[in-house]
Amino acid sequence: MVRVFGIDPGLTRCGFGVVDSAASRRVDLVAVDVVGSSSGQPLAERLFVIAEATDRWLERYQPEVLAVERVFSQTNLSTVMGVAQVSGIVMAAAARHRIPVALHTPSEIKAAVTGNGRADKTAVATMVARILRLDSLPQPADAADALALAITHSWRGGIGAAAAALGETGSAGTPGQRGARSGELMTPARKLWLEAEAKARKNQERSSRQWR
Repeated sequence: MVRVFGIDPGLTRCGFGVVDSAASRRVDLVAVDVVGSSSGQPLAERLFVIAEATDRWLERYQPEVLAVERVFSQTNLSTVMGVAQVSGIVMAAAARHRIPVALHTPSEIKAAVTGNGRADKTAVATMVARILRLDSLPQPADAADALALAITHSWRGGIGAAAAALGETGSAGTPGQRGARSGELMTPARKLWLEAEAKARKNQERSSRQWR
């Protein structure tokens, strides 16, 4: 079993989700919640609430890795700043606990969980519920996104498709449809996953060059 702690960063609502994944690609829910803070509070206090909650979850659930959504520029600068600040807080908490941090883009997460890199939040939540065998959709959306992050990292480097976790093996395919790993099918979801991952690496390299 590998335990992954996924965090969907946000100041008003910060999604927390912990899952256990097995070599069979089965993923089980361990815990999920949303940590909130009021917009009327000073920024430092809001960040402190999230920092304390992150420390508590790290100590209680002892994950092997922390997965966080990679911050991208958006039209609302204040929202981006808040997300970036929360991301820094939770990554620092992971460093204090000597836990590695993994960053995943929104398109990576959507492709891994639904097979569609442009899926909407309802589609993501629906697939998260199916993958984790939940009776209802995780609410609010921040909770579902945190679980999707954790699932994505659990599947990183593998097939990366919801069909695999749901036992949908698909057809045998031709040699050209198989991935580089022996016996790994190049399913549509797997292809989307690899494309999203490659795009994320290019964006990361571009950002690194800009800051040099």
